Amino acid sequence: MNNIVGYLKNLLKNTPFHPQWLIFRDNYQGVAKLTDYIGEKVLDIGCGHCEIKKFLPKETDYTGIDYYYTSVNWYRSAPDIFADAQNLPIRSGAINTVFFFDVLEHIPEPEQCLHEISRILGKQGKLILQTPFIYPVHDSPLDFTRWTIFGLEKMLQAEGLNIINIRYYGEPIETSLLMMNMALSKTLLNSLTRKNLLLIFIPLLPFIIITLNIIAVISKFITPTDKFMPFMYRIVAEKI
Repeated sequence: MNNIVGYLKNLLKNTPFHPQWLIFRDNYQGVAKLTDYIGEKVLDIGCGHCEIKKFLPKETDYTGIDYYYTSVNWYRSAPDIFADAQNLPIRSGAINTVFFFDVLEHIPEPEQCLHEISRILGKQGKLILQTPFIYPVHDSPLDFTRWTIFGLEKMLQAEGLNIINIRYYGEPIETSLLMMNMALSKTLLNSLTRKNLLLIFIPLLPFIIITLNIIAVISKFITPTDKFMPFMYRIVAEKI
């Protein structure tokens, strides 16, 4: 059953029938818009299946790094280097750009990790950091923290990294509907595996998901911009 659910999730990942479509529709594609911040030598920490590489300039010298346990046992991925993000096997000042997407919340000692990133970046090197704010527990038990933008800024500045660009993902209604889609999907899938009475509503789930996703997209264009409950931040920070 889990294999079937996993297959369907991957199949629908880039369609509005997926409960997390609001995240996936610009998760890596947006990297192509960051070319002004991307240097020659790029390190992708927590690279997974190296999806980011597809959106980088061809001349980029790319290295993907990931944690051995999660890479081998969870994601079946093959990074260029296995390593702990809290102790990077990279010489100081050797990297122009670090990508750090959806990893910081999984690090037991995030300050140490940011210290290591600052160490390997050359002067005016860029850290492109993506991390959730309003988002469910995931990859448990290795999910430790959520930060406001103010907490992130404080941590980055402590390591000599100044924020030069911030993108907030999720207007209030958009974030609320994303959470509703995820909550309904999780609840109904649980009812299927546990044979709960709610399983009778499972045939309605695809229609509910796409309806909420469409409303979320429309709401983004007709409601005032408000940064008080984003589901995710994407930050560009520069080493001083």
